[in-house]
Amino acid sequence: MHLTTSPSLIAAACALFCAAASAQTPTADAVMATTEVRSAAGSPSLQALPTSATVLDGEALRDRQLQVNLSESLASVPGLQIKNRQNYAQDLQLSVRGYGARSTFGLRGVRLYVDGIPATMPDGQGSLSHIDIASLERVEVLRGPYSALYGNSAGGVVSMYTETPTGAPSVEGGFAVGSNGQKRLSAKASGQTAQGLSYVLSASRFLTDGYRDHSAADRNIANAKLSTAIGDDAQLTIVANTMESDAQDPQGLTWKQYQADPRRASYRADNGQAVAELYNTRKSLKQTQVGATYERRLDAVNSFALTAYAGHRSMVQYQSTPVNNQRPARQAGAVIDMARDYAGMDARWTGKFSDAPVPVTVTAGLAVDYTQEDRQGYENFIGSQLGVKGALRRDEKNTFYSIDPYVQATWKLAPQLALDTGLRFSSVKYKIDDRYTARANSAVPGDEPNVDDSGSSSQHKALPVAALSYLITPDQTLYASVGRGFETPTFAELSYRNDGSGMNSALSPSVSTQYEVGYRQRLTGALKGSWSAAIFRANTNDEIVSDRNDNGRTTYRNAGDTRRQGVELQGDLRLTPQLQLQAAYTYLDATFRQASGTAAAGNFLPGLAKQHLWLGLDYRITPEWTVGVSAEHMGKVFVNDANSEAAPSYTVAAASVGYRKVMGPWTLRAFARVDNLFDRQYVGSVIVNDGNSRYYEGAPGRNWSTGMNLAYSF
Repeated sequence: MHLTTSPSLIAAACALFCAAASAQTPTADAVMATTEVRSAAGSPSLQALPTSATVLDGEALRDRQLQVNLSESLASVPGLQIKNRQNYAQDLQLSVRGYGARSTFGLRGVRLYVDGIPATMPDGQGSLSHIDIASLERVEVLRGPYSALYGNSAGGVVSMYTETPTGAPSVEGGFAVGSNGQKRLSAKASGQTAQGLSYVLSASRFLTDGYRDHSAADRNIANAKLSTAIGDDAQLTIVANTMESDAQDPQGLTWKQYQADPRRASYRADNGQAVAELYNTRKSLKQTQVGATYERRLDAVNSFALTAYAGHRSMVQYQSTPVNNQRPARQAGAVIDMARDYAGMDARWTGKFSDAPVPVTVTAGLAVDYTQEDRQGYENFIGSQLGVKGALRRDEKNTFYSIDPYVQATWKLAPQLALDTGLRFSSVKYKIDDRYTARANSAVPGDEPNVDDSGSSSQHKALPVAALSYLITPDQTLYASVGRGFETPTFAELSYRNDGSGMNSALSPSVSTQYEVGYRQRLTGALKGSWSAAIFRANTNDEIVSDRNDNGRTTYRNAGDTRRQGVELQGDLRLTPQLQLQAAYTYLDATFRQASGTAAAGNFLPGLAKQHLWLGLDYRITPEWTVGVSAEHMGKVFVNDANSEAAPSYTVAAASVGYRKVMGPWTLRAFARVDNLFDRQYVGSVIVNDGNSRYYEGAPGRNWSTGMNLAYSF
């Protein structure tokens, strides 16, 4: 499979989807179950939603998968690029319509929720490492202008929901193994009591030796959800999650190093000295959070919901900054020791005025989020010993809070025509209290002494959204939307600057204006399923980009104006009762519109592929046996603003087989799969603007995994 020419690929993808659409014509009175989108205000059906959205079922997420990373299943979502870095110290890389690609660790530019509780910190930094795939009921991905209604997010919203079991209690246990020493142990208990309390308790442990040298990891997750009705009109849901992870960091390789041995950890090009091993680069994470949602229907018109959450996250990271580079007085060391407490609430009222002259559903609310962070920096050496916590070089107390009132209304202008309007006023404030000002002397002659780096910053922005949807038939929807997005720099992005320690006060939030036109269709004739298409454009001012990445530390800057535009196509087709085809294609043109730093006007934004295509075909041989094949193509990815180097495009394939057998109260599930079926060597992810030109992180060759799960229902 060779995909290089964008016009031909677009034409081929369009032909595939249009052929599916023309295979039959839906009738206006067709009856079809609707898919509710819970993460949208008022929980409309997917068919009526005036924005691009994808809903993934939890069973499909787990089917024939190791259940360790969401990258296993989210590649089938158009507009979304998700990459497994083979580095559990830095999390997955996730971008939606080009937002979030700058991140060298964690997630930026995309809003994450789990059961309505933010998995994105109030400052905009998110993580997927604590997600328990084993207990997910569904994942919803919203893209485009509509996501502005969620506040500090630019590209999209990813909402994950834990299952709410009903019926008899059940218990299950699972075990899976794979290439490179991968092992996953899991256990889960779920059900509903006679009193109506629904519960799910899930835990897992994942171990790996790592594909690359110095990339072993150990991650433990536990998740719990309780849900119960309170009377006839109220519902209470309580969720709790804890995660603990220890992972080595192999860092990146130069292009020559990658070609010589993609499995090696980072080393110096001039003398071959190991860097990752020498400094024992690694990261330890702990996170615990709890949250609750209370929902009450007040009467036939009004309802109310309150969500509150709190959590604690701590991290210790050992970077590879050379000893001599830490000598200046204003240098913050190379060991990050951070503890963060966070909390928030979201109170909202919804009124459904169906008898008004223009029927309207209104949602109004207030979201408040708060974070307090204690951040210390230490030298990564004691005497001649490297990779250990040395002398204190930084000590800060950082606080962040946001207050966002919002209102959204869906107006039923006509039986087939609806107008969605929304406004969110986002107010954020940072404060950094520098508690380390004692070091006045430096080992570097003429160096400036350490000074008080305390500072504060606040930003305010109104975020309007408008969307119009038209039901051509009950199974065909045409929509258009426009909105403004707002993305603040995270604490990690504010924490460092190129000229020393202290807050990067020159870094401003980015503001984007987004446009989208889309169409979706349900197929209800001989060929069943759905397909959708969307055209989008986003203009961003003061784009936040990676300025320099050096030995594990990244600094950021504003890059002026950028533009993202493209096309998304998605299809989910039941070709026969046994055969299912899924396809997703994205064409993304993301460029600098102004010269900035080393980027010339017209350069492509690094970290992104212009084209992404995913195809999956599943065949159910018998009620017990299912086989499947899939293929993914990713276009080349520039690694720096100058576009002087790029990771080549690649196409990889996978094959899998699954077995499910019900034996009275017992249910056995088993799977086996082979990824990178044809053993291609390719770059799985890149480190944008790495200061040592170590941009490349290699992906595994042909690799396998297999496992089984046994459940008992009482």
